[in-house]
Formats: sequence, C-alpha cells, structure tokens
Amino acid sequence: MSGRSEFAAIVWQGRPVHVEYQWIAPERDTAPLVVFLHEGLGSVAMWRDFPQRLCDAGGLRGLVLSRPGYGRSTPRAPDETWGVDFMHRQAREVLPAFLDALDIEESPWLFGHSDGASIALLYASMFPHKVGGLVVLAPHIFVEDMTIRSIVIARDAYEHTDLRKKLSRYHDDPDSAFGGWSRIWLDPAFRTWSIEAELAHVRAPVLAVQGLDDEYGTLAQVHGIAAVVSGARVLQLPHCGHSPHRDCADVVIAQSVAFMHRHAHGGQSGR
Repeated sequence: MSGRSEFAAIVWQGRPVHVEYQWIAPERDTAPLVVFLHEGLGSVAMWRDFPQRLCDAGGLRGLVLSRPGYGRSTPRAPDETWGVDFMHRQAREVLPAFLDALDIEESPWLFGHSDGASIALLYASMFPHKVGGLVVLAPHIFVEDMTIRSIVIARDAYEHTDLRKKLSRYHDDPDSAFGGWSRIWLDPAFRTWSIEAELAHVRAPVLAVQGLDDEYGTLAQVHGIAAVVSGARVLQLPHCGHSPHRDCADVVIAQSVAFMHRHAHGGQSGR
C-alpha cells in the first residue's frame, strides 16, 4: 500500500486507540466495498499493492486497516495480553467499532487472510445481515499441530534472526505485533480453540482459498467451511504457501472478482 494512512478513533480493551486505515478508489461511490483483514503479523503496508490490484480489476472500492497492535495503529499496552477469544472479540468489538467510526452503513465484502480470514468468518456469523460476502485465504477454523510447529519456528526466528528488523518496516512496534500473535497461539489453552460451531450461522457467500503448500494449515480448514456453510466454494492452489495473494496473486484476483460479481448485491450505497 502506498497511499496516505488515516486514523479512526475507537475504544478497545478499555482505552482509546487509533486504527490505521487507507481507502482505495473512494470515488467509486456506488461500487461494492471490500474490507481487507490482515493476518496475524500483517498490517496495511504488508498487503503491498494487492488490494489496489483487486479493486481495480473488479471496479471495487477498498478499505484496508491495521488492527490495534499492528502497523501504525496504537500498539498493545505493556500489560495487555490476548485471551483465547481474541479473534471473537476482534469480530464482535473492534471491526464493528471501526466501521461505525467511519459511518459505514452498507454491508461490505470481507477479504481476510489467515487470522483475518477467521475474524471475517466470525463477523459474518455474528452479523449475518451486515456482510455481502467473504473471500477467506488460508483461514483457521481450528488449531492444527502443523500450525503450532510453524509458529514455534517463527518465534525462534524472531528471537535469533533479523525477522524483528524486517517486521519493523511494517509495524511501528514489531514486539506488539509479534508478541500478541505468538503468545496466544502458543498458549496451551489455545489448542482447543475452534470456530466450527459458529460457521453454522454464516449466511453470506464464501470463497475459501487454500494453498496446497501452506505451512500453517491443511485443506481440512477450507473443507470444514464447505461442509457447514451452504454454497461455500473451495479454491485449492498448487505451488502456493500460506499467502495466496502473494504466491498466486493473478489467480486469486481473477477468481475473487468473478466470485464477487456472481454474488453481487444490488443497490449498495456509497460511504
């Protein structure tokens, strides 16, 4: 992302925080809106040019945000720890507060990656009439052993390599971003985390995308969505890891735009 970041003020964890965001093509005021939700180590900047490319290909508007603790948003407080329900709270509290702060009344599409994909699914289950549809890349609906192994490897790299320096390009406080994500995922209590029951409440169309070489999850994640969500479509991508929007950007853009247009809701208003 190369545009100018703005900041929305919300209350989170009992204190005021600022949420970084960028608009894409706001002049397309009658076009469907797509809200981009990043992964566990992501931010506005870490999406790079993908949201712009997708919106241009589909004639869409986009809204990209960094969740609290990430990017240029307010970092975690020194004593702030996330519970097993942290993604539920992001969907139930943070995302609605952010959309309200920007006076968004329409039902946007949600485009989520990894943790952001799980948050998108949770939001759609909690507010089924407030979402036009979902595209979820490498979603987590339960915890797999390989996910934990890969996060342990990432933690070791953060502690012993230049990973922290690399992440500082995308986060004002990389310790806030990495610590919040890794600490809860590696907490033994998190091993029983699951959103499989919540999926039964999703009514919006879902395109679930999984790379066959994903080191953080298997096809069981997207097949689990398809087994519960009526009409969900699964897209399996060979030679693709945990970031389909980087590894297979052209295919993801083409398939996502086609899916959105197929399920477009008429009469969406502008912001």
